[in-house]
Amino acid sequence: MAEEKKHYMTLDGKKKLEEELDFLKTERRAEVVERIKVARSFGDLSENSEYDSAKEDQAFVEGRILQVEKMIRNAIIIEEESAPGNIVSLGKTVRFIELPDGDEEEYIIVGSAESNPSEGKISNDSPLAQSLLGKTINDRVTVSTPGGDMEIEIKEIK
Repeated sequence: MAEEKKHYMTLDGKKKLEEELDFLKTERRAEVVERIKVARSFGDLSENSEYDSAKEDQAFVEGRILQVEKMIRNAIIIEEESAPGNIVSLGKTVRFIELPDGDEEEYIIVGSAESNPSEGKISNDSPLAQSLLGKTINDRVTVSTPGGDMEIEIKEIK
């Protein structure tokens, strides 16, 4: 049997997943069961779009429950103190500038379970994070993106 993927996350990220799991198991699951019950009362299931929709929602909720349980079970908590402060690693915030134009950006490198670029959190599996991991302040890094290569310079690690 293949080894399950490890999910790197902060303690806060794991807590959020546990809260989501609790919501899915208690509230969301009950809502979907009630929708199925109501849709069944309409009679003929072969042409009952409400029933089909509720069953699709049930499959989604049950699938998400399994996914979140697996992520929690295989969670590896990112310890902020695990790497020296001057080296880019999981859990660290990295501020860099794009060269040559000097646009400044800042991201926290997190596990894929917590990734949310709009909140400034990028996955350790992303091309940008992969290029940054293990680097130090003032290092210049080339990142391969769909739009072509981009060169950046690390300005701060915290």
